Amino acid sequence: MDRHTPATGATAVGIVADGGFKVLLGAALALGAAPLSRSLGAPLWLLVVSGAAVLVCGGAELAYARVRPARAYVRLMVGYDAGWALATLAGVLVAARGGTAGGEVWTGYQAVAPLLFAALLAAAAPARLTPSAAS
Repeated sequence: MDRHTPATGATAVGIVADGGFKVLLGAALALGAAPLSRSLGAPLWLLVVSGAAVLVCGGAELAYARVRPARAYVRLMVGYDAGWALATLAGVLVAARGGTAGGEVWTGYQAVAPLLFAALLAAAAPARLTPSAAS
């Protein structure tokens, strides 16, 4: 896979699945903000913002799926998921130590990271279509 070619095959399916999942997760976060706010101990507004951010990110992934290089997607997804794991770990550690901000740490990541992901994806150089990738 050339670093400038669009995704094909399993990589393309993974990108579309990731984007679709984020759209559904964003909608669920926004629509379920009230009960999640109570469960996570995070402010209601933060959950609504997080849901909107994840929804925007998923939409961006789907919109750019055929026009951004697969390599850009894979790097962004790895970075996003690594950050998600670290934010989850930080939130769990805060809660385990008796702190009350664990849900805010995790939800705050969900409010910021997806928008950064979408912005970096939008700024990525367009994929170069080769004759085999164009068909």
